[in-house]
Amino acid sequence: MDDIQKRLTSSSKASHQDRIGRLISYSCIGAIIILVVSILYFITSRGIATFTVNHVNPWHFLTHTVWNPGMLDAAGQPQVGALSMIVTSFSVTILAALVATPFAIAVALFMTDIAPKNGAKFLQPVIELLVGIPSVVYGFIGLTMVVPMIRNLLGGTGSGILAGTIVLFVMILPTITSLSVDALRAVPAYLRSASLALGATRFQTIYKVILRAAMPRLLTAIIFGMARAFGEALAVQMVIGNAVLMPQSLISPTSTLTSQLTTQIGNTVMGTLPNNALWSLAFILLIMSLVFNLLIRFIGKRGTLDQ
Repeated sequence: MDDIQKRLTSSSKASHQDRIGRLISYSCIGAIIILVVSILYFITSRGIATFTVNHVNPWHFLTHTVWNPGMLDAAGQPQVGALSMIVTSFSVTILAALVATPFAIAVALFMTDIAPKNGAKFLQPVIELLVGIPSVVYGFIGLTMVVPMIRNLLGGTGSGILAGTIVLFVMILPTITSLSVDALRAVPAYLRSASLALGATRFQTIYKVILRAAMPRLLTAIIFGMARAFGEALAVQMVIGNAVLMPQSLISPTSTLTSQLTTQIGNTVMGTLPNNALWSLAFILLIMSLVFNLLIRFIGKRGTLDQ
């Protein structure tokens, strides 16, 4: 009888602890949901004020290149064309991803399939070090080394898309590399063994088996890197030139969405057109972040289904 009573007591205590645990978990989840919804609502409401309050044409905002919110054009419309910043943001993001991806995948293959023990031993600390370096350090190095080098080799001021691409390449390289390593390690070992048993060389196995099997996860790694590059502000701001002009070449000063936000948001008054226009730039960044996340989820689901 005593044993039954003890069991009932312990069971009631366990169920009570379970209820407390669930309550804490649900409370944390609810707080996160409220926080995310609040951020989305705040940025969206501020971002669309340019179109609902100041009556700026959204098509004009997205397709014009002149950015001077305090002035009006010949038609009496505010000069808030964001096309040059959108083009520059996509340009540096895509170029940085194109440059970083081959290096990242090559390093990941070296660490997982070519020299897994030595590769992980020597390269893993380097990757972790690059991840931990603050953005301002990358920007300072780019400003003091990359920009003068480009100026000496190609002329001009040295600032522009090329300098921003080089800085972002170094910044997103550890991100893509780390995720690529995880993607390659997730490939089942029996695929490697079966390929080698059929007479394929190591590089044939890598090219025809491992990379193809890991492709969905590798694409996810690339998109993660692009998402970080697209949202990077401080490092790009220091090397891009911060001139809101349509880029004419890789070495002409220009500006990204994030660099314009960080340099001008403190110089505007809340509720005015210049401030609302900057919040519209932030709204574009929010939309792009959501697009990157949807792409990651879509590719992840396709990869799961293919397997």
